[in-house]
Parts: sequence; structure tokens; C-alpha cells
Amino acid sequence: MIKVNRRHEIPWQTGMTVRDVLKAMNYTYPHIVVTVNGDVVRHDGYDTYEIPDEADVQVIHMIAGG
Repeated sequence: MIKVNRRHEIPWQTGMTVRDVLKAMNYTYPHIVVTVNGDVVRHDGYDTYEIPDEADVQVIHMIAGG
């Protein structure tokens, strides 16, 4: 099981990547920061960075306002 944003749990699968988690959560934000167990994952690694079982994934939507 993977915990996302400390509120949601999704089933873990072998070979699951950051991109898979984003799709499972329906996150389509254009500007986000993703951490896995506290490590920042670069945007160009979303398709290759594999999520371990029992991971803590944080997805932060970057917004601006004024």
C-alpha cells in the first residue's frame, strides 16, 4: 500500500512509477513537486522512478496568487 499526501492509500504494484501514482490519483496539475519518502523526484524521472511498497508520497500543487 502507498500513502499519498497522508490521506489516501492506493495499492502498490511491482514496477509502479511516480507517473502511475499521479494517474491513479487523477492529478493533472501542470506544476507539481513530488517527494517519495522525503526524496524529491525530478519531473524527468516521473516515468522511471519506481515507488517502493509502503512508500510515503507527497504531491504538492504549486500555485501562485496575489
